[in-house]
Amino acid sequence: MSDRQQVSIYPGEEEVLGAVVELRSAGFRILEVFAPYAVHGLERAAGLRRSRIGFVTVTAATIGSLAFYFFQDWVSAISWPVNIGGKPYSSAPAWIPVVFETGVLAAGLATVLALFVRSRLYPGKRARLIDPRITDDRFAVVLEIPDSGFDAATARKICARHGAESVEEGAAPEVGKKPQRPTTTSVEVRR
Repeated sequence: MSDRQQVSIYPGEEEVLGAVVELRSAGFRILEVFAPYAVHGLERAAGLRRSRIGFVTVTAATIGSLAFYFFQDWVSAISWPVNIGGKPYSSAPAWIPVVFETGVLAAGLATVLALFVRSRLYPGKRARLIDPRITDDRFAVVLEIPDSGFDAATARKICARHGAESVEEGAAPEVGKKPQRPTTTSVEVRR
């Protein structure tokens, strides 16, 4: 993977969606698309895989529910059996609400933990923003510039055709360092 990238900033979701579709069809590798809110169809247009967080959620819910079910069975029937009104020691129907709630708790905690781990979010981490406006009202597309075979002029034309406000090329920010805006080549697109 190259350490250089091209960043284009767009004013709206229609523009960024059209640019992503055309850039992918032209053979450019899209590293990331930043948006201030979710855009329907952007994941598919950018070629992103389906998230595996749902798998983590279902697995954690199943493990949490089964673990607490067997814990309740062990406590009621083996560890501390108490005869209450002639009922059996192992009374599964009485445990269903608690087992369900434990599964929901385990699923929620595991999902949040998986999201933090996958996103590399931890206390004190500084945000690496390409442009401060992408958190408010702008969209950004980041293209990888490989060591050879990258046609920067074609990429700029496609971005300009779809309403890019600026197209910049530069080095990708290193992990753990304060990001800097790309400075090598900057082209402002005016209408």
